[in-house]
Amino acid sequence: MNNARLVILLLLIAYIFSPTLLSWILDPEGAWYRPFIAWILVILLAFVMQIKRKNYHEFD
Repeated sequence: MNNARLVILLLLIAYIFSPTLLSWILDPEGAWYRPFIAWILVILLAFVMQIKRKNYHEFD
């Protein structure tokens, strides 16, 4: 899949689910660690993408 298509798809998914996710994270009666779960997911996603990019460029 083309990188531009992947970015557009991720932005579309983020746009669709952001209101629900934001209300879940900022719920005052929710658990204190909810924002940290979201940030851990962002960091893990960036890590996985970086590893895939590094492995992809090794074969060039």
